[in-house]
Amino acid sequence: MTLYKLFLIPHILLYINSKNKADIDKDIKRWAEAKGMHKGKISLLLDFLAYSPDFRTIFYFRNRGLIAHVLNLYCRKEKYFRIDISTKLGGGILTGHPYSTILNADAIGENFYVNHLVTVGEVEGKRPTIGDNVSVNTGAIIIGDITIGNNSVIGAGAVVVKDVPENCVVVGNPGRIIKKDGKRV
Repeated sequence: MTLYKLFLIPHILLYINSKNKADIDKDIKRWAEAKGMHKGKISLLLDFLAYSPDFRTIFYFRNRGLIAHVLNLYCRKEKYFRIDISTKLGGGILTGHPYSTILNADAIGENFYVNHLVTVGEVEGKRPTIGDNVSVNTGAIIIGDITIGNNSVIGAGAVVVKDVPENCVVVGNPGRIIKKDGKRV
């Protein structure tokens, strides 16, 4: 795989010149912490680009343009993980296994975690806003003109169509708050 990393050198140049370098740095740091990796930033970047198509999807999202499109021809992103081009995405995003995941929000804050089979989408052209430090687990659906507050957790399979305050845990269909500020509701 070391030879393959030589083909990733153009990615380093894209990273160094990226207008979104600060967010990419946050992504690298969050992924490294989650995987218990302790290396230099460039080495971590090469590892994540080499071994993780979902990281590549995020990297290409942050570096849209002709160069990223050409690099994707030989270093493919995850084709079943989509981030809408108009979504404002904060740094530090971490994915568990985002197979068949769609992120179509007005904005998603810092340190977002998302798992597989998740849909964040619009209803009648209105899209959600998701705060900082939010986790969205397997099969959850968040749709419409709603806000998910900071530090909230959306449980597996939850269907969320109403605002969620900060520091909440939401489960079920329809989604209901079962914890707020660490206390059962």
